[in-house]
Amino acid sequence: MQEFIYYNKDGIDFPLPETILVTQSLTDIPQNEYIVSNTKGTQAELVADEIDFYIKNSQDSLASKIKNVEKLYEINATKFDFARDMLFKEEVNNTVLLICDNEQKSEVLRSMVPDEFDLFHVTEDIVKDLEGQIGNFTATVADGEKDVDLNISQVIWYNQKDIACKYSGIFDPVEEGLDDVLAQIRTNISNFEYRKVIAYDSSICQYHERREEVCGRCEGVCPTNAITKIDEVKHLEFSHVDCTNCGECFSVCPSGSLEYTPQGKESIYNVSTFYKDTHPLVVPSKMNLKSLEIEVKENVLPFVLDTALFLDESSLLTITQMSGSQVVIYNDYFSDSIKNSIQIINDVYQAKYKKDAILTASTEDELKEKLEEVSFIENSYVNYNQQGQRKREVFASRLEKLVGDQDYGTVKTGEVVHYGKVKINEANCTLCLSCVGACNVNALVANAEDNTLRLNSSICTACGYCESSCPEADCLTIERDVIELKPTWFKEEVLAQDTLFACVECGKEFATTKAVEKIANMMGPIFASNPVKQRTLYCCEDCKAKLMIKQGLLNA
Repeated sequence: MQEFIYYNKDGIDFPLPETILVTQSLTDIPQNEYIVSNTKGTQAELVADEIDFYIKNSQDSLASKIKNVEKLYEINATKFDFARDMLFKEEVNNTVLLICDNEQKSEVLRSMVPDEFDLFHVTEDIVKDLEGQIGNFTATVADGEKDVDLNISQVIWYNQKDIACKYSGIFDPVEEGLDDVLAQIRTNISNFEYRKVIAYDSSICQYHERREEVCGRCEGVCPTNAITKIDEVKHLEFSHVDCTNCGECFSVCPSGSLEYTPQGKESIYNVSTFYKDTHPLVVPSKMNLKSLEIEVKENVLPFVLDTALFLDESSLLTITQMSGSQVVIYNDYFSDSIKNSIQIINDVYQAKYKKDAILTASTEDELKEKLEEVSFIENSYVNYNQQGQRKREVFASRLEKLVGDQDYGTVKTGEVVHYGKVKINEANCTLCLSCVGACNVNALVANAEDNTLRLNSSICTACGYCESSCPEADCLTIERDVIELKPTWFKEEVLAQDTLFACVECGKEFATTKAVEKIANMMGPIFASNPVKQRTLYCCEDCKAKLMIKQGLLNA
């Protein structure tokens, strides 16, 4: 069974490998379904427009073209194999709420088939609330002295309010055109499907169940109700049906607790292995590569994404190092988070290689310019097995290999992507380890072998939860928005160390010396008149109770 099909009614002027079925007609093809096709009209899981773009525009030699066309099919098959998004269907009946004035209502009635919808009409001034999701909305409207709940599946809202933009299933004819709105509503009734593109790991989320809010950036950038915060319990709630697949939440997540399921970090890594010794042209599918008439110099190979906005510093460095080349990103919009990530990577590459790693283009003219400029970066290729590593760990490992045993100074991060360095005033630290308990990415750890508090700065998210959890005054601070490009940045650094204190009664080590001395200094003056009570300050829990009972002091 073949997985790849190439269809062109005009044929192709060079041969393709046998793994690809080449046809000029879609009648009488050997099978009905394929994994990857170059064009719509075939039954394939993935349609790769970049194949025709590459064939039409690349200046590669014929031999290279044959290899690279096959490679583009294999890249898409790899993307398909590593995708973890799931498809869901939502039942949508024909109940529709129309929010508009009477003249607009007449326009809708003239355009729709009589009685095709179970239609409710209200004017905007009586709408008091709207909640739910497509297929299951509840609209609360004023009816005289009472409020009435209307259960509907979809909404047509002329000049809709901002709140409507947060839901799937609400359409504005002023924005989209009435005919298109009605067509979309009919389509949804017969077949409404959506994908779950968010994978969530609450164990490393910097918002989940924390006493204080130190994160929540994903909710801040989400343009819809796809992510909401439940502040009472510090939980994130997801509405996948309302997700627009914009990708911004993934790029701002500091720990990697959110992952983009269609192209997660495993997918990015495995796809990137195909780009060694090429210049990756990263482009989201919306940019319509197929229609571009542009000369593409040798060794440029398209790297197509559903959306480029999910890319973060970790995935960008993966693509760059796996190619050994500068990378061109062609997109008409760059969010603050991706601009911040690009700035970090480029500053790192400037520090070592004296050139940018990532070139960006927003227009066709800029793309032509960047494709002429793009070049390989000598000795920048890095490949290693990153399976099982989290987002920050991938970035740290790759950065460590770039730095080697040299010192390239520091780079600043930015207003969206944060890195940092925890600093401890050792004189005030009692090694209570509250900071270790607060750190869920294991940047701060306790080493029981030598009674030390240690920090791996390279995976610290600078969330600040350790800072707010530290009970000591003038003890823990964070130097934010800095990455040190030197070997020690990636190693565990000892921030504080202490000895263990042995119980003066039984000799069991039960606390750090600094902790015991701190409590003794606080309570010593209070117990000054009672030598037994003073001695209990230096006892373990068991001996303290025994001593108190023995001396009849337990209730004193």
